[in-house]
Amino acid sequence: MPNNHMLIYNVTTKVAHSIHTDWLHWMKNEHIPAVMDTGCFTKQVFVRLLETDEEDGPTYAVQYHAASKEDYELYINQFAPALREDTMKRWGTQIIAFRSIMQLVH
Repeated sequence: MPNNHMLIYNVTTKVAHSIHTDWLHWMKNEHIPAVMDTGCFTKQVFVRLLETDEEDGPTYAVQYHAASKEDYELYINQFAPALREDTMKRWGTQIIAFRSIMQLVH
């Protein structure tokens, strides 16, 4: 993977109806700011997926933009484990997260 291309670290999460409001507040006010405070990402976009099966709860995605592969790897190695552990302790099986890494195509 070339180093000079921006990467997008995407985290898609299905959220149980019972915690939806609390989770949304936590994401906006605690989790996303904590991820951005690592300095590894230049911006983020927080979206709700439409036209998905919401029987078990709504689905959201956060796209974190990294200027380089090194910035992304720094996040994954230095910061992600503790943030993921905090997420699991707080929400457990009430959320299901799927992570992917994407390269911006010019």
